[in-house]
Amino acid sequence: MQDKCGIVGAYSKNKSHNISREIYYGLYALQHRGQESAGISAHNGSEMRTYRGMGLVCDVFNNGNLIGLDGNVGIGHVRYSTTGKSQIQNSQPFIGKFDLGTIAIAHNGDIINSMELRQKLEKEGIIFQSSTDSEVICHMLTREYSQTQNMVESIKKVSKKLIGSYSLALLVNDDLMVVRDPIGIKPLALGQREGTTIVASETVAFDVVGAEYVRDVEPGEILVINDEINSFKIPQNPGTSKAHCMFEYVYFARPDSILDGRIVYNVRLNIGHALYREHPVDADVVMPVPDSAITAAIGYSRASGISYGEGLIKNRYIGRTFIMPTQEERETSVKLKMNPIKSELEGKRIVLVDDSIVRGTTSKALVNVLRDTGVEEIHLRIGSPPIISPCYYGIAMATRKELIASDKEVEKIRQTIGVDSLGYLSTKSLVECIGIKKNELCLGCITGEYPTQLPSDIDEYESCKC
Repeated sequence: MQDKCGIVGAYSKNKSHNISREIYYGLYALQHRGQESAGISAHNGSEMRTYRGMGLVCDVFNNGNLIGLDGNVGIGHVRYSTTGKSQIQNSQPFIGKFDLGTIAIAHNGDIINSMELRQKLEKEGIIFQSSTDSEVICHMLTREYSQTQNMVESIKKVSKKLIGSYSLALLVNDDLMVVRDPIGIKPLALGQREGTTIVASETVAFDVVGAEYVRDVEPGEILVINDEINSFKIPQNPGTSKAHCMFEYVYFARPDSILDGRIVYNVRLNIGHALYREHPVDADVVMPVPDSAITAAIGYSRASGISYGEGLIKNRYIGRTFIMPTQEERETSVKLKMNPIKSELEGKRIVLVDDSIVRGTTSKALVNVLRDTGVEEIHLRIGSPPIISPCYYGIAMATRKELIASDKEVEKIRQTIGVDSLGYLSTKSLVECIGIKKNELCLGCITGEYPTQLPSDIDEYESCKC
């Protein structure tokens, strides 16, 4: 699975302070959210400068590439592609020019009616430089701003036309603004340190620069950040409910982050406890599929009294398996990424804890690797319910026909993967573990019920996501 991006924005009251270094460190802390490209835009009071590149944060900003990105205000972005190919034209921050200056946009999320909006703008004569939905937002904002001369009002008007998820960091000339969509699908938090205000997708970006977590940006909130912080609300339809992405808690966010007031590490411990309550088994050792399932495995071990151990060592210098383009390469990449410790596995009955099963190909290949070590039994426990539907809000997990649980019952999945038993966490327990009301979570991928209207061309949209 891929999540679309991480964003950082920062403003220092000290006009001579260069904020780019803090943004760089913040992006480094958010590297897990995007490894395809990185970029920073900064404004020094007279002009905006931007540097973007393909690759990891440390690779993009090497050889002095931070030099020249001066200014007390700026934004940054790390990217995975969900809408728009992995190429430099689609890297962010995305820059737009208009009569009164320059706008830079860093976007986490997916606008699912972006194709329709793009086609309308093209008919009106707009020429696009990229294939991203972020450029769609940029053109819509600059058009509204040219009429209203008020960016807050422009954001409100554009938001009424957007369907999907969006946490945004905007640099409008030397003004920093951040926006979270009205149902809060993607996370966004506010932190402060010694006259500097920072916003980021996750609070780990604050920790690395010594900033304190203040609060989450509220769903539907617009913050204008300078020497003061002013808050505005996007008008919402009556009855609009929050819909925080449950997969942030299960998989995407770092366990040391705080999302909407919940410590992710504690949520994953709870998941491990609940997995044992729902699917106990007699075994010799509990082992995680590293890294995202480590905390849940610790929780399962503590609840069950079964010893926790490592049976798989992860090669952290290889990209994630889901970015491999072919089935054969994905299966080979499992062997490159996970190496078993035979002495810890041979003859053992193991509880293998993972966060999710998407296509099932990686799980099956991993089970084959474990079987080759002489494991006696493999009892697979999954820290989320079966994924039966695609995500349209910024997670490039798979199309419906690729999801193993879309047309298979649990027993058939167990047989396909080749484990001795298989237990998924129930939706009820997942909601309890997160600690947010069910009607305030986005559970579309496990229920097929989505928090927004889906466009009529959603099948075409899904097939074009690349």
